Amino acid sequence: MSQSARTASALTIQAGPRALAHLRQHGLRAQDIALIPGAAGGPKGLILQALDQWLFGHWLPSAPRERMLIGASIGAWRMAAACHADPVAAFQRLGDLYCGQCYPLRPSSAQVSQVAAQLLADFIGGHEAELCSHPYYRLQLLAVRGRQLLAAPRGWLGTGTGFAAAGLANLASRARLAGHLERIVIGDPRDPADWLRQQFDAFETRFVPLTPDNVGAALLASSSLPLMMEPVRQIPHAPAGTYWDGGLIDYHLALPYSRIADQPDGGLVLYPHFTDRVIPGWLDKWLPWRRAGRGDRDRLQRGWLDNVILVSPSPGFVHSLVRHKLPDRKDFTYHGQDHEARIRHWQQAVAEGERLRDALAEFALRPDLDQVLPL
Repeated sequence: MSQSARTASALTIQAGPRALAHLRQHGLRAQDIALIPGAAGGPKGLILQALDQWLFGHWLPSAPRERMLIGASIGAWRMAAACHADPVAAFQRLGDLYCGQCYPLRPSSAQVSQVAAQLLADFIGGHEAELCSHPYYRLQLLAVRGRQLLAAPRGWLGTGTGFAAAGLANLASRARLAGHLERIVIGDPRDPADWLRQQFDAFETRFVPLTPDNVGAALLASSSLPLMMEPVRQIPHAPAGTYWDGGLIDYHLALPYSRIADQPDGGLVLYPHFTDRVIPGWLDKWLPWRRAGRGDRDRLQRGWLDNVILVSPSPGFVHSLVRHKLPDRKDFTYHGQDHEARIRHWQQAVAEGERLRDALAEFALRPDLDQVLPL
């Protein structure tokens, strides 16, 4: 296989019908991109580092305009990196810090939270104002706030009981999960995010202004997996409560993107993702019938993704990686206390991600619509 063919085969490109029509007429143009989502998924997001550096360090700055960046968990951290004055350096710092995480054999939730808090301090410390005042980007961070048994659970047992109830509710329907969790959008007040304020699912959505004094707590809350980490119990300017990972509701950010499709300066969503599927919530990972766009019993609207271009690693690319998979949290268990081996494998994956960057850059320069699959 030639180098160019190998690069092209690294990337899967999917587009909704409206986005595909736009690509046929105009190709992929930075000036048309209005929104970038970032999915939750922990270490899987590392594979996008080189692509992110190109996207936010080169391609999007070539056509400056107001854009919303919205993310949960590692997706929120990636979008925060993009809002730095030097995004290329910020993504490098985030990748290095994330790969370098080390834990004892059986860490407590307090220990994991302490490591994550220190990682965030090293990542954004001194840059908080940059994230909230970027000249073009409007950062929106997703977290969840507990209700009922999860409003103020006591200890591991209380949290476990609350999430067991939430899991059973979600098995019945996402609408029932809304009785246990509510969506919190901690976002740049310069963008009212009207398309999210109009009711679009069963979850109550609260909006909190993003400020330099709460961005750290918001990023920590957005990534705090229950039982694995402690919840965040206070976010400045947010209502009192108990906050967890935004991916619990918005794992892959199955949001009503089509509401922004009619913007006069282009309303496309470019979604760099680590998989070719959009799974609504973290608890839906084990429910194969629940995928965005299938029009299932939870009425996840097909039209929501009409203006979305989803780019992700191809199956062949993933198979070429160490252990034939993306980095994930199970690697901590697989490698145990051999931290050097895990870090080395993750860094190898980050380096391989340059092929994803090159493939997207080539597509932007010379669009090959035969590569584009329906989303």
